Amino acid sequence: MSTSSLKNRALNGVFWSAIDRFSSQGISFLISIVIARLLTPHDYGLVAMVGIFISIAQAFIDSGLSSAIVRKKDRTTVDLSTAFYANIIIGVLCYAILYLAAPYIARFYQEDELCSIVRIMGIIFFLFSFSNIQQAVLSINIDFKTKAKISLLSVIVSGTLGIISAYSGLGVWALVIQQTVYALLRTILLWIFVNWRPIGIFSWKAFCSLFSFGSKMLLTGLLNSIFNNLYSIVIGKTFSASSLGYYSRAEQFAQFPSSNMTNIVKGVTFPTMALIQDEKERLKANFYKIHRVMTFIIFPLIVGLASVASPLILLLLSKKWIYSAKLLQIICLALMWYPVYTQNLNFLEVKGYGGYILKSETISKIVSMTVLVILIPMGLEAICWGQMLSNIISVFVSSYFVTKITRDSYAKLFAPISMNLFSSLMMGIICSLAQKLFVLPAIQLVVGILVGGMVYLILNYCFNRSFLMTFYNILFKK
Repeated sequence: MSTSSLKNRALNGVFWSAIDRFSSQGISFLISIVIARLLTPHDYGLVAMVGIFISIAQAFIDSGLSSAIVRKKDRTTVDLSTAFYANIIIGVLCYAILYLAAPYIARFYQEDELCSIVRIMGIIFFLFSFSNIQQAVLSINIDFKTKAKISLLSVIVSGTLGIISAYSGLGVWALVIQQTVYALLRTILLWIFVNWRPIGIFSWKAFCSLFSFGSKMLLTGLLNSIFNNLYSIVIGKTFSASSLGYYSRAEQFAQFPSSNMTNIVKGVTFPTMALIQDEKERLKANFYKIHRVMTFIIFPLIVGLASVASPLILLLLSKKWIYSAKLLQIICLALMWYPVYTQNLNFLEVKGYGGYILKSETISKIVSMTVLVILIPMGLEAICWGQMLSNIISVFVSSYFVTKITRDSYAKLFAPISMNLFSSLMMGIICSLAQKLFVLPAIQLVVGILVGGMVYLILNYCFNRSFLMTFYNILFKK
């Protein structure tokens, strides 16, 4: 595939993936703000407790088969059907285990209501097992336009039902209804819009072939799910459901720019980079360019969010959520490294180094767990600072394995993002100082956004002008 053709497909994919993320996720975010003003941190904490186990089970259901399907060049209908049936079998087993474990989960957290919530919300990943391969087909075709339509419709319908339920006084069940309806509608729409149906064949040979790569991705995904939720498990058990509610809301705010933008880029660059996986220099050049472009956008967004955390939380969620603002500032500094880490793993996955990914994840998670255990007695804020330290270490660990393939130094690997990091941090400092001149949260927020945006552009114009032209050409040059 030519460079221009690959670029056009990638940019088209980025555009529709961005529409998907920032329309559906944006609407979902707004809906969650409305619901949060009606519910309590305790309600959100209960749902976050259940989400932990659903996330872990979801990693089992996919088993890395979707990634293997997308990456495989000579995939067949038999491969797709085999992965589809494997997902359903694992989904049934996972739901049965979760259903039986529900009373023990409730006892673990000392929250009796969790038993019923777990059993209802467990249906979510069971539903997803019916649509994982349809999702993979859309990724293979780089058809993010269809993904955007499905996500947007699912979010609007489920969110509307969630708000109605919250206004009706259903409390935590408003969140349960919202998330379960979303999963159901999304699955139905994927079956309607994706022109693929499984055939009545399950090939053990095809399964073994896919699972040889997928198993490493399964272990990686499982490690990710467990350790990404480790903080929530510890906070919910050690502190309270309300503390977990504050943490989960802060994390949701921080993830909006970080995870959404990263997943947009990853979802598009993985299939496009897979097309040139055998062209070493071209792949490496694209990898560095993606690093630089991605951090140019994400770093200022998340540092800016940390800078305006207090007025933002006060205006959107009210005073009862103000403690989330302090946590949000710290979590933003932790999650700003997520795009760098994810793109490193994306590169390793495209090259087929599942073993390196597993090693990187294992080392990183051991470090994360060690830091967490040490900081638990110091309180919730200390745990969040530990999360930032762990994420920085994870970036260096994953970068080590990338350099083993590229044969480049750490200096060359981090050079593309260094100026973006400097500009973003300087912007954050000036933005925070400017807000101190005002008292009203609304004025602080507006001033913070305007000053932050101007400072970032001025710094890049003065010290990074050549890349600004490159960034413009990437977006607009035909």
